[in-house]
Amino acid sequence: MLEKTTTYAIKTHQAVNHKYGEKGYEYHLQMVHEVAEKFIYLVAEEERENVLCACWVHDIIEDARETYNDVKKNTNETVAELAFALTNEKGKNRDERANDKYYQEMQEMPNAVFIKYCDRIANIMYSKKQGSSMFIKYKKENDNFIRKTYRPELKDMVNYIEVLLENE
Repeated sequence: MLEKTTTYAIKTHQAVNHKYGEKGYEYHLQMVHEVAEKFIYLVAEEERENVLCACWVHDIIEDARETYNDVKKNTNETVAELAFALTNEKGKNRDERANDKYYQEMQEMPNAVFIKYCDRIANIMYSKKQGSSMFIKYKKENDNFIRKTYRPELKDMVNYIEVLLENE
């Protein structure tokens, strides 16, 4: 299923010409997947394949015009539920799109926060490497982000995020 999901995610993002900076969006999806592999020991063994698949489609609904049912048809119900839980709300700015409802629904879906942390780590690493202003934004919003997403079993990931943000 992982190979099928990876192909689906890459083709779908390419079809809408979605980019990650100057790179194809698959660059970001691969980074998120690699971060997940690094921390996969934090996920129950029987849930790992779905989690790794969901890393590839974590933002396909909001970024590539796919629906929950499209994701479910191309993956499975659990992966679709994870992608749905990680889809930002409608809003005019970053705060409106990542509002309390978004974080609450993420907290309610098992493993969604794990994937969000993988996404955040990949974004921090990339923005830091590129010297992007987003690195400063991630640093500034980190306390609030961690407060809204914190799960004790993911403390290793929180520590990793904090170390990435400390070292400029």
